[in-house]
Amino acid sequence: MIKEKNYSTISGYVMLLVHLALPAAIYLVLVQDLLWLAILLGVIWLFTLFGYFINNPNQSKVLLLFGAYKGTSRDVGLRWTNPFYTKKHISLRARNFNGSTLKVNDKLGNPIEIAAVLVWQVQDTARAMLEVDDFGQYVVIQSEAAVRHLANTFPYDNFEDEVVDLTLRASTEQVNELLEHELNARLARAGIHVLEARISHLAYAQEIAGAMLQRQQATAVVAARRQIVEGAVGMVEMALERLSEKQIVNLDEERKAAMVSNLLVVLCGEKGTQAVVNAGTLHH
Repeated sequence: MIKEKNYSTISGYVMLLVHLALPAAIYLVLVQDLLWLAILLGVIWLFTLFGYFINNPNQSKVLLLFGAYKGTSRDVGLRWTNPFYTKKHISLRARNFNGSTLKVNDKLGNPIEIAAVLVWQVQDTARAMLEVDDFGQYVVIQSEAAVRHLANTFPYDNFEDEVVDLTLRASTEQVNELLEHELNARLARAGIHVLEARISHLAYAQEIAGAMLQRQQATAVVAARRQIVEGAVGMVEMALERLSEKQIVNLDEERKAAMVSNLLVVLCGEKGTQAVVNAGTLHH
């Protein structure tokens, strides 16, 4: 596999001085009637003009000589190199990729919609230029493949499997780390380094979204009811214990059961209860 190697180029300003001096040399040669030497110097002067190039900050030039990789110049500013070199421009700046929304199945087979956004940059210019045909398209395709694989590996949530530790919806940080690691492994061939990868969109597919919403609502209602009942039972138990300790009233088992039933209705009911005053005895 090809690896990047640094290629040191000549300062373009130094070569400008040489080019300014060459016309004077050509004139002196013509004065001495050395026409062939003047023509040779003129050809050299014209040919070397094609060796100039400019590198902006965080940009590079991949240098090829008749198809052979010679190195990469990351020197900033006006530079000069062998005019026979083919100079391929590659930006080293960080780039954003906002992936399209994909419809895939999670680990349990539920159809979901998922999308990811990542920040990446070229780390090895030789691999990016020579190991793959189009490294930009390579990032797009491999990113979609990684997102699909991630969605197939984990369930959307733990409603159907409560013992599962990692889910797409709840374990956001862990899922993002796994996605970033897989992308770096996939894109290493192209010399691409992923700086950050995150899930930007995650939802059930439209055909099951309504049913899943109802299931989530039912789960939330059951959990709320369970907490209400646990609190109500504790309050009833405390009330019976305090009445017994204070000896305010002595209740037989039948009256205790009726009292428990009434208290549970009051504490667990969704609507407010209406008090009824008993004007008779305790047993009427």
